[in-house]
Amino acid sequence: MEIVIASGKGGVGKSTITGSLISLLSKDFKLGAVDADAEAPNLHIIFNVREWEREEEFADAKTAEINDSCINCGLCDNVCVYEAIYIDGRRRIKQYLCEGCGACKAVCPVDAITISDAISGWLRTGKTKYGPLVSAELDVGKPNSGKLVTEEKKIAREWRDKGEIDHIIVDAAAGIGCQVISSVSGANLVLLVGEPTPSSLSDMKRMHGLAKHFGIETKMIINKYGLNEGYRGLEEFAKENNIEIIGRVPYDSSVPKALNSMMPLVEFDPDSKASKAIKEIADVVKGWL
Repeated sequence: MEIVIASGKGGVGKSTITGSLISLLSKDFKLGAVDADAEAPNLHIIFNVREWEREEEFADAKTAEINDSCINCGLCDNVCVYEAIYIDGRRRIKQYLCEGCGACKAVCPVDAITISDAISGWLRTGKTKYGPLVSAELDVGKPNSGKLVTEEKKIAREWRDKGEIDHIIVDAAAGIGCQVISSVSGANLVLLVGEPTPSSLSDMKRMHGLAKHFGIETKMIINKYGLNEGYRGLEEFAKENNIEIIGRVPYDSSVPKALNSMMPLVEFDPDSKASKAIKEIADVVKGWL
């Protein structure tokens, strides 16, 4: 199976849940982990990965460059909607703002501008005691986070095709943008993780809508349960949409301590209330694999 852990909202505990589930399930299955948050990857921190086995540049963006034949006519300034052009003796490009659209090159009267490939980010693979991990990091201001995640999943699926792993667990990013769409594309199941707040419910509705659009089944995990006593928004939404709630993980002060120790919660404090709840969730997931 390919299971995606997502939420729509940041900070609800996706990576905490993902890290602990992988720690528990890897005892019975060969798992491959995908950190699909290319803008802010952190699964390698939980798994204490200090060195990458392989790291390669991902060049799928474009950027403009202005050479010395520039006559400073200023036509490129007028068409650059990204305000990436500045003057330093002659006109130059702020690479972190340039999208490589080519508008400046199209209007340049002396052909002083070239469009070339640019690095969008990096793909990284490493070994953990739970199985292989593929991660990515988007360069500052660069586009194509969705394509980076697609490449990550391609690597994980190659591991599966070769028999190196049986199942793939994907830790998705917040929101419902390009990288999240790439995360859920082709998946078998989406585990929706939410916290008992109206903000989390609002974003979870969007995430559920995305999964529904792709025809992917969803289940729900309520994290930080009990933090907002009396709030029933997530339960009501689950009931209205026939979404099974497979676990409720109580708010637990051990979570930030586990992150600081670079360990999955269930290993850092296996007897904590949150760890016990995640173990019950893992037992449910075992029945699907």
